[in-house]
Amino acid sequence: MTTTRIDKIQAMLQDDPRDSFLRYTLAMEYRKLDENEKSLDLLAELANHNEPKFVAAFFMAAQQLVELDRLDEARTFLRDGIDEARRQDNQHAAAEMSELLSEIGK
Repeated sequence: MTTTRIDKIQAMLQDDPRDSFLRYTLAMEYRKLDENEKSLDLLAELANHNEPKFVAAFFMAAQQLVELDRLDEARTFLRDGIDEARRQDNQHAAAEMSELLSEIGK
């Protein structure tokens, strides 16, 4: 049996289930496999229930939602993500999310 990247990440998460970067990486692996709901659930958890909130999760969730033509949900992630990025003094992330928000329309 071949061990997949997802298996490896999940094994590492056994040691540290709160590792934000590993959870984010797992979400990105699910996205590659078009397992969008699993990916979006993980990203939403990182964006909304993690401390500190994982700013990149807002942007990645929004991008994925745009690809799925779920624009209202994408806009919500972007608005919330812009606010959180500013709270964390991450102007670069706030600017990237603002740009995507203007592309898809406010």
